[in-house]
Amino acid sequence: MLKVNSDYCKLPGSYLFSEIARIVSDFTAARPDVEIIRMGIGDVTQPLCAPAVKAIHEAADKLSRAETFRGYGPEQGHRFLRDAIAEGDYRSRGIDVSPDEIFISDGAKSDIGNIGDIISADARVAVTDPVYPVYVDTSVMAGRAGTLGADGCWSRLVYLPVTEANGFIPPLPEGKVDVIYLCYPNNPTGTVLTREQLQPWVDYCRRHGSLLLFDAAYEAYVTSPDVPRSIYEIPGAREVAIEFRSFSKTAGFTGVRLGYTVVPHSLTGLECDGNPVSLHKLWLRRQTTKFNGASYLSQAAGAALYTPEGRRCVAEGVKYYLDNAALLRKSLGECGLKVWGGVDSPYLWVKTPDGMTSWEFFTYLLHTHGIVTTPGVGFGPSGEGYIRLTAFNTRENTVKAAARLSLQ
Repeated sequence: MLKVNSDYCKLPGSYLFSEIARIVSDFTAARPDVEIIRMGIGDVTQPLCAPAVKAIHEAADKLSRAETFRGYGPEQGHRFLRDAIAEGDYRSRGIDVSPDEIFISDGAKSDIGNIGDIISADARVAVTDPVYPVYVDTSVMAGRAGTLGADGCWSRLVYLPVTEANGFIPPLPEGKVDVIYLCYPNNPTGTVLTREQLQPWVDYCRRHGSLLLFDAAYEAYVTSPDVPRSIYEIPGAREVAIEFRSFSKTAGFTGVRLGYTVVPHSLTGLECDGNPVSLHKLWLRRQTTKFNGASYLSQAAGAALYTPEGRRCVAEGVKYYLDNAALLRKSLGECGLKVWGGVDSPYLWVKTPDGMTSWEFFTYLLHTHGIVTTPGVGFGPSGEGYIRLTAFNTRENTVKAAARLSLQ
């Protein structure tokens, strides 16, 4: 009989959000009278902006005619979109990124999971705790995590706590690690690091020859002037960092599927014989072998976001969700709960009251107020005692949720 990849068998029974969906489905079946407000999973509710919709229609029309039909595109993405990204997201802000360092994909989650293909199987990995589960689960799948302990930690992963006790500023790893995952603005805590606070991470990676995997999926939500929107704003980052970005939360593309990854030409690793090798070349080889490119329709929609009208629409959408976050933050604070995030991020991180566990407070809010959240412990051991809320619901539902929370 076929032998499977035993590392997959080490994973817990179900993905966090699948388990939450099951619990909510069971509750809804038992209590159909309760109006559920979903503030757990980070899915958006507002429709695609007009420039993106127009671009999709125009692209579909082109595909319907023989003289303008397009088949396979470049695996690394169409040049029209890569040029728009390089100019709009980087060069216009004084950041040195060229179009051929940009790789278009069907979303940041895919690239974050797949980047491990070009990393040694015995690489030592560090993650913040709590953490976006994909960083940990894909490390488990690749055999880099070791075994799961009774404390909820994997034996080969290095955990960097992000808690109230350290002001939600993770400590640098003790000793040398090979790979560090950082996500800022942070998912799940909604907290941020300033340029001054990020510089030591770049310096650490330069000193130890480590790779920094920087998830900037929520950069569009940054409002504070001292908080960078790209890791490449930090001197030296091009030598050590890969950056991941997404159109899902910035432009409502959760159903369209589009993201991109920046791999600088200056970024290198070591082969087993000790010779340096370009990570850009390895990632290009990986993508051209195992990925056939994002759809022409989604890339056309993405390019439309960089027009003046597209930029206005994206800014309006981001403000809509940040206004939701402000409503929730105010309501949570008024009812005596400690809350972080929601200023430079669409996520709010809430301390559970009266010593309740994450799952106990999750259950209380679901059963008492019909509000779906995410238990903090689902993001790692240091997430115990917190829950995460998202600001991605409609304004109407956010107002309702805020009113219900005020009765907490």
